[in-house]
Amino acid sequence: MALLDIDAGRLTARLVLERPEAVEDGQGGAVAGFVDVARVWALIEPRGFAEAEKGPGLVSEVTHHVTIRARSDVVAGQRFRKGARLFDILAVRDPDETGRFQVALCREVTG
Repeated sequence: MALLDIDAGRLTARLVLERPEAVEDGQGGAVAGFVDVARVWALIEPRGFAEAEKGPGLVSEVTHHVTIRARSDVVAGQRFRKGARLFDILAVRDPDETGRFQVALCREVTG
């Protein structure tokens, strides 16, 4: 496999990596929530776009490739957050098998 020339200077988006965890609801129970794992620098590249009518309106779904420096704790089911934007991680791969970077296929739902 060819060595990819990824310019680390293009990792300009500051994201928060979050993992799912049960969070206390204050009444003795728990609800599904997310907790912060780390802050990472990333390159966000939109890849695809789809619209669907759900409920009272239109919902848009955008897929992205999110490139970060390699970490051992990034897995599908987690998400990245950038302010109010949420990127659900669907899959993670090492683009050139060198262990330098990871590319996450993410889905962002809006609307």
